[in-house]
Amino acid sequence: MINETNDNIVFIAFKPSYGVTEYQVILDKGADTIWASELQIADIFGRDRTVINRHINNAYKEGELDEVATSAKIAQVRMEGDRVIERELLHYNLDVIISVGYRVKSPLATEFRKWATSKLKEYLLQGYTINQELVQSNYKKIKELELQINILNENAFQNQKQITEGFLSIIGQYSKSFNLLNKFDTEELSLEGLNEEIIYTINYADVKKAIQKLKITLIEKGEASDIFGNEKDKSFEGILGSISQTVFGRLAYPTIEEQATQILYSIIKGHPFSDGNKRIGSFIFVWFLEQNNFHLNSEKRRKIDNNTLVALA
Repeated sequence: MINETNDNIVFIAFKPSYGVTEYQVILDKGADTIWASELQIADIFGRDRTVINRHINNAYKEGELDEVATSAKIAQVRMEGDRVIERELLHYNLDVIISVGYRVKSPLATEFRKWATSKLKEYLLQGYTINQELVQSNYKKIKELELQINILNENAFQNQKQITEGFLSIIGQYSKSFNLLNKFDTEELSLEGLNEEIIYTINYADVKKAIQKLKITLIEKGEASDIFGNEKDKSFEGILGSISQTVFGRLAYPTIEEQATQILYSIIKGHPFSDGNKRIGSFIFVWFLEQNNFHLNSEKRRKIDNNTLVALA
């Protein structure tokens, strides 16, 4: 169940190009999707609720969508008189909404699909939106942080632990990247130059085998227990499915860099495993780069070394 008071939940309004009616739906930044109730979908597409219900049920019966992965009860709090009432209402995610939109074939359905795609790119491409005001208000602190980091780097002993060096390097790069983050927030950041030559499409079966090999290796070293890599539910399969999903014939994450980043972010943040989420996320991140022959730089050195990966995770 999802609570509408969750920090990841944002209410947004879809307003068609014609008419004055606005339709409120839920944008879930945590799950990278949009939620709407059956009644809301019916209102948006201008169809009777029974028609929408039939299309949703057919999508599930035909195996087009997984009901567990694409529906959720959302707790909504309302005031009725002087009473606070909490109700659970079944909602459907963007996959369902788009599927129904194709089935009803209305002009408004097409417009909603385009609008939803735009909103997902705006809010969810990197899993979060950088707050421009926060970046600006902390600019002075960021500059101070850069100065302190430079001093630490200049005075670091030659025999300093490698992990510390890697960590300082990441912090330095991070603090110097706020300008880029600010550009992303204001939609001024260009994604040109990223690699769209994806030669390997990630899939659940391959990844499960890779994780199992990692688990065996770590257990033999005494660095993992039997619950390492055990899936809590079907959320991990859903994460991998979202990496290679397409929207209107185009990949939602069309570059190797975006897919790899989303893999690392989603596994660590989503906690789909009982144990080992950070290690598995980091492992699959590097493994995915290797499958796409994108793990080495022009000098044949690893782009992401072990220390950098630890600092990132």
